Amino acid sequence: MLTFKVIFLTMSMSVLSRLATGLKQIRYSNCSSCVASVSPSFLKKMEYKTVERGSPYSPDYRVYIYDNNGPISPLHDIPLVVDANKKIFNMVVEIPRWTNAKMEITMKEILNPIKQDIKKGKPRFVANCFPHKGYIWNYGALPQTWENPEHLDDGTGCKGDNDPIDVIEIGHRVCKRGEVIPVKIIGTIALIDEGNFNNYFSNSRLYKSDFSGETDWKLIAINVNDPMADQINDVADVEKHFPGLLKASVEWFKIYKIPDGKPENQFAFNGEAKNAQFALKIVDEVHKFWKSLVNKEVEANGISCINTSIEDNDFKISQSEALEVVNKTPALGAPHDIESIVDKWHYVHLK
Repeated sequence: MLTFKVIFLTMSMSVLSRLATGLKQIRYSNCSSCVASVSPSFLKKMEYKTVERGSPYSPDYRVYIYDNNGPISPLHDIPLVVDANKKIFNMVVEIPRWTNAKMEITMKEILNPIKQDIKKGKPRFVANCFPHKGYIWNYGALPQTWENPEHLDDGTGCKGDNDPIDVIEIGHRVCKRGEVIPVKIIGTIALIDEGNFNNYFSNSRLYKSDFSGETDWKLIAINVNDPMADQINDVADVEKHFPGLLKASVEWFKIYKIPDGKPENQFAFNGEAKNAQFALKIVDEVHKFWKSLVNKEVEANGISCINTSIEDNDFKISQSEALEVVNKTPALGAPHDIESIVDKWHYVHLK
């Protein structure tokens, strides 16, 4: 029997009353016009649940997201915007704080379930780089976003990493894998991933043209239901109320791959966190890239655009078809053993 984990989201009464006026609405939204467009079924209960399939910590493990009607794609069917006026967005939690399993929304499978990254045939875990235990925030992504690998970013000088945009959520509560939470964006860090680091950054521009890295934006966000949410509105507020967190976050991203034998990661903007206004422009941009993807304006290159909710879309399937996809995967089994090295502390020496 499937195990269900019920996850509730909340929406302010002002949003409900404003959107219950009979205006025609669709499932995806336009950030730049500040008009939240979500389906009527989404507004009724704002409820999601997760269904686990396969054995945790194995290559066949999957986490599917369901809404009230059945299986959905967390990449395509969960609206980006919760409240446009208050600039509140949905975040899909892939990795709860303090855990090590590298879980991610898979781009190439139908319904884009969350699965564990596999490297050299083994499930991937991030190392504990002293003093950090696993991921130091709730880590996930914004739905209906895509970092276009063909787009050269003006600020970083690098192209996108071909994934939904990443989010680190800094609130006090440890979330659950697959949970969908409402967040506000308060800044961003520009990680340059897997690059050729014979270049240097000056202010906001990258000099020399032979840089081969990818822009991997890390949005900084906080759950709007967190007790500190009203006081955290921009990156300066993070340092004021959570002193040391921004520095620790940059350090974490810099060193977390070193135990795997890789060089330290590099950053645009000298590792400086850009403010909320800057971050929201990035969100708007990657949302437009996602629209171009599902509207066939760009080549998908293996990305699954199958969805259950976008009207008049060539990739839309029925709920029965979506349920058939899930039912063809292995039933939930016992977790596989985790190698003891996952709990090891790594003491990283930076040059």
